[in-house]
Amino acid sequence: QVQLVESGGGLVQTGGSLRLSCAASGRTFSNYHMGWFRQAPGLEREFVAAIGRGGISTYYADSVKGRFTISRDNAKNTVFLQMSSLKPDDTAVYYCAADQWAVRPGTNFRSYENWGQGTQVTVSS
Repeated sequence: QVQLVESGGGLVQTGGSLRLSCAASGRTFSNYHMGWFRQAPGLEREFVAAIGRGGISTYYADSVKGRFTISRDNAKNTVFLQMSSLKPDDTAVYYCAADQWAVRPGTNFRSYENWGQGTQVTVSS
């Protein structure tokens, strides 16, 4: 298994930006598709963004397209989520996830077998 640790969450005003990081250890990072998901209180965990093993293929939820950017640095075993133009609806715990088996990165949280502990993002109005 790969171990994942998220960082970079915090409190930001509407329209602000944050950059989340997820550091991986334990296995060959470049073997894994990586995804970001989020979960607000009382709601299901939802897909935010995903990136393929080589960092070329990226996928986004419609709700964040044009505002969020996912990227990865395989040399540093880290995946990033740059979030801009943040809205109160973006408030949630953000989770990093890794999957080594699929052909392409999934948008369903059930596709991912490794998860971080999450980092809180709060956007104030």
